[in-house]
Amino acid sequence: MKKEKIKELTNKGTLYSNSNVGSISSTIRNRIQTAGKSFLANDNISEFIKEGELEILQEEIQNKMQGVLDSLVIDTNNDHNTNGTAKRVAKMYVQELFRGRYVPAPTMTDFPNVKKYDDLYIIGPIQVRSCCSHHLVPILGSCWIGIISPARLKGLSKFNRLTDWFCRRPQIQEEATVMLADYLEKEVDPKGLAIVIKATHLCVKIRGVNDSDSEMLSSCMRGAFKDNAMSRQEFLSLIKGMNF
Repeated sequence: MKKEKIKELTNKGTLYSNSNVGSISSTIRNRIQTAGKSFLANDNISEFIKEGELEILQEEIQNKMQGVLDSLVIDTNNDHNTNGTAKRVAKMYVQELFRGRYVPAPTMTDFPNVKKYDDLYIIGPIQVRSCCSHHLVPILGSCWIGIISPARLKGLSKFNRLTDWFCRRPQIQEEATVMLADYLEKEVDPKGLAIVIKATHLCVKIRGVNDSDSEMLSSCMRGAFKDNAMSRQEFLSLIKGMNF
C-alpha cells in the first residue's frame, strides 16, 4: 500500500498501530465503525461497550499510561510518589474525568405539571467539571439553566447529573453548551431554554499565555429566550443573584 493511502486511512481513523490489534479498545472501535458512528472525544460510546469491558479497557489504559511515564523517564519502580500512578490515572480517566463517554445518560424523572406552571424557573449554579480536549487539562466552572413553560417537569437533581454527564469528557466549552441544550430541548420540550456556562480553563491558566485571570462565558438561547429580548434579559438579570 502506498504511503499516501496509508496516511489517508490513518487520518480517517481506519488504520491503527499493530499494538492495538486484539485489544479491547480496538474491539470497541470496530463496533463503532461497523455501526457507522463516530468516536470523537466528546461522543458517548457506552452503547458499544459490553458488561465487564470497561474494567478491561481501564487495565489497557493503565498499561499504556505506564508506557507514557516510562517515556517521560520517570523511575516508577523506585519513586514512591509515582509507583501506582498509571493505575490511578487510568481509573481517574475512565471512572471520573471522562466518565461521560463510557456510561449511559442519567434518566430524567418526569413529574406532572398539575398547576400548569408556565413561567421561568432557573437551576444553578451547577458545578462544571470538564477537561479541555486540546490539552487534557481541567475546565472548572458553573452552569445556569433557565426554562419557560415546560411540557414535562423534571426532577431538579437530574439537571445537575445531566450537566455533569455532558461535561465529564474531553470537551470544548462551546460544544458542551450546545450539546446540553440540544438534549434538554428534546427531553423537557420547553417554550424557552437558556443555558449559560462560566468557566476557567487551565490550558490558559497554567500553560501557553499563562493568564490566571481569564474566564470564558458561553450561552445558548432557544425558543422564547432567543425570540424575546425581555425573557432573555429576565434570565440574565436573575442569575446575577445566583452567584453568577
